Amino acid sequence: MSALILIVEDEKNIVDILNFNLRREGYDTLEAFDGRTGLQLALEKNPDLILLDLMLPQLDGYEVCRQIREAGSSIPILILTAREDEDDKVKGLELGADDYITKPFSVRELLARVKTNIRRSAMITESADDTDALRFGTLSIDTAGYTVFKDGKPLELTAREFELLKFLAAHAGTVFSREALMEQVWNYEYAGDARTVDVTIRRLREKVEDTPAHPIYILTRRGVGYLFAGQ
Repeated sequence: MSALILIVEDEKNIVDILNFNLRREGYDTLEAFDGRTGLQLALEKNPDLILLDLMLPQLDGYEVCRQIREAGSSIPILILTAREDEDDKVKGLELGADDYITKPFSVRELLARVKTNIRRSAMITESADDTDALRFGTLSIDTAGYTVFKDGKPLELTAREFELLKFLAAHAGTVFSREALMEQVWNYEYAGDARTVDVTIRRLREKVEDTPAHPIYILTRRGVGYLFAGQ
């Protein structure tokens, strides 16, 4: 069965370009030209990935992203934005988006991002053969169930957050630069987007650490990168 991609974008010419190229790659697509319809389709149709514009009528992309995550959905969300302001991009990531790409974008690059994120999401079911669990103090990473438990209670992580935590924990004690994490976890490298890693780390700390400002698991090596310190 082909992967289903939901395009939430109010510019018809961009939707037409995305539809043409995505379908040519073998994907099925759904379209929404406003945020309210996009949110409804996201929750009802459960697509494999969402391409989400930020500037939308009725509900903006930030609110759509926030409500999707509050509903407990971990669907990969790739933000499409014409905004150059770094704070706008960071806000989308903090609300739970997996990544962003700035307009005008290369269709080739966008398709590569789509493929990477869908492949990562599919790993949730493919990981059933992996029965190992990583345990550190009150934190348990169930690699088979794609679930993280803290004090015996499951945490709600996006697929990206889980992959980042799993990678760091599997290499506990090793420091990784932002660029290395982009290659190993995001599966692609692109310059100037180190904040993507920083924001995802911050979101993870808010979920797995008792005191995010004083972490004991996910540590920073200033000027170098991040590491997982097993306790």
